[in-house]
Amino acid sequence: MGAAVNQENALDGAVAIVPAQTALLVMHYQTDILGLFPSVAPALLANTRKLCDAARTKGVSVYFANLRFSPGYPEVSPLNRNGQGIKQLGLFVDDQTSPELGQRACEPVIVAHRASVFFGTDLQARLLAQGVDSLIMVGIASTGVVLSSVAYASDADFRLYTVKDCCYDPDPVVHEHLFSTAFDSRTTVLSLADALLLLA
Repeated sequence: MGAAVNQENALDGAVAIVPAQTALLVMHYQTDILGLFPSVAPALLANTRKLCDAARTKGVSVYFANLRFSPGYPEVSPLNRNGQGIKQLGLFVDDQTSPELGQRACEPVIVAHRASVFFGTDLQARLLAQGVDSLIMVGIASTGVVLSSVAYASDADFRLYTVKDCCYDPDPVVHEHLFSTAFDSRTTVLSLADALLLLA
């Protein structure tokens, strides 16, 4: 009961979006990453496809951001512990945005070499050039790309929304903790149902 009331309050307190000034940022929904989590991938993809379609219908721009490296991983520093772990996986070289999301030709893919989709990319410049000041953010994983990118976007003064049903982390305890602490303090946390109402 308490959780339901909190979600209602979250939606009631959300500022109505202006489609031309809002973007949906879908982070790391790519084939190599979804392949690591086969038990939850179908539900995540179904949820996020609904969100993408609602954004498109509303006139909200959809951006995809993927983790990508060149063959041999020349972008990975030997000083970067997380990067070394990624290199050992041997992934993120030739994968693609998950086709289940129905990416359109006009929807850009931002290629990032670090956890934050803003670090070393032109994403912020693109958003500002289009007059975007509000972001709806979803991604995999909550402890990686979502945490890093939310922290940056908050510092950059974007109005932020996160959609919990379209984010995932293999550590459910930390996932829940982030949404009740770091994400709740920086963003308006929404369920998928709330997000679809916001985009109706």
